[in-house]
Amino acid sequence: MMSDSANRYAVYGMNRDAAFWATLRRMLWSVTAALIVGAAVFTWLGFQGLAAVVVVSLILAVSAGIGERRQPFAAVEEPASDELAMLSPLAREMLERLPDPLMLVNGGDRVLFANGAMRDVVGVGIERKHVSAVMRNPAILEALARTAHTGEPLSVEFTVRVPIERNYQAFTARVSSDPAVVMLLMHDLTAMKRAEQMRVDFIANASHELRTPLAAVTGFIETLKGPARDDAEAREQFLDIMGVEAERMRRLIEDLLSLTRIELNEHVPPRGEVSIEAVIKQAAAALAPLAKADGITISVDCPGPVPAVSGERDELVQVFQNLIHNAIKYGRSNGEVKITLRQQMAPGRRGPEPQVVASVKDDGEGIPAEAIPRLTERFYRVDVKRSRERGGTGLGLAIVKHIVNRHNGRLQIESRVGEGSIFTVLLPAAKKAAEKPSDAGVTELL
Repeated sequence: MMSDSANRYAVYGMNRDAAFWATLRRMLWSVTAALIVGAAVFTWLGFQGLAAVVVVSLILAVSAGIGERRQPFAAVEEPASDELAMLSPLAREMLERLPDPLMLVNGGDRVLFANGAMRDVVGVGIERKHVSAVMRNPAILEALARTAHTGEPLSVEFTVRVPIERNYQAFTARVSSDPAVVMLLMHDLTAMKRAEQMRVDFIANASHELRTPLAAVTGFIETLKGPARDDAEAREQFLDIMGVEAERMRRLIEDLLSLTRIELNEHVPPRGEVSIEAVIKQAAAALAPLAKADGITISVDCPGPVPAVSGERDELVQVFQNLIHNAIKYGRSNGEVKITLRQQMAPGRRGPEPQVVASVKDDGEGIPAEAIPRLTERFYRVDVKRSRERGGTGLGLAIVKHIVNRHNGRLQIESRVGEGSIFTVLLPAAKKAAEKPSDAGVTELL
């Protein structure tokens, strides 16, 4: 069966053809009448009078034809769509303010309406476009078509991979049959999915990481209660080890809580403007005593002014504290940690855009090439023994990755065995409030 929209266009085409032939008939009758009158005038006035009458008659005939032609076509112009007439201004305002993305699609699979939350997902200027050009997920398109045909409400789960991975549950329902209008409502499941994934990861990884210090503490307690009950020297030694293991568990729990909070908010764009130069200097000052204990110097090189970035100050401080701490931990004794800060132009959707580049370089042993892709995995360590001896939890670079992704930035890792490592953070400069970030956050391996 043809849709209501197709029927209207078919009727419009037939009316247009009928108007054309009616106009043509009127013009021919006018010309015929003019010729008859011209013959009579020729009999009375000759050629000069005939020529004048023919010219005037033709002008009148064509003018009449054009006037008649305009009138029928005006009457059968394509009717304006009244599919949204059922939405009052109040209803439109309510739909616009819904926090969940919502879209209305007509019987011709054209987008009638999309609220602000939906435009944030699929972009602006989508009204009157075919829904397949806006939503490219086959499951959603199939659900919309089935709901439009049968009226059956459906629910579909799908994932958007870029710029930040998001999980949605889409609901379709036919809200009007004449004219046909189908509603698409999406609910963001990202936080729930990530919480579920984090719970699984915690059970798989955190339980393993906590088992070792707990086993050590439990063993020392049993020893102090038994054979070493009256051994003062052993008691002091065991208590020191228990304190180290307890501190390790505390750091692990703090890093897990920090990573959980960051992952839950990764899809939420940060607000506010932050000076990266001030952030780096704060992080370097906080870690200066730790570097001094190993004879390591920290230098910050910023040859010129750099713009501010959009971000959360505390999170960016945590990024550079983790990177500088790693550089101190894995650098050589009496070495140097070099931090450089500069501005560069990077390609964007609207041409070159300013970008802030901050690099942290150490002079340590370097990282094997095969290990670099896994550095930002949770609990991954290149040197497990050394990491644990220096208080590492295996979560520092995972935290860095998620914070940089949230700030629409990139993390580049460059390292060669025996030549040290360079960790570079690239962040887009702060933009006007009306503009949107343009590049997805990724980790690049050089």
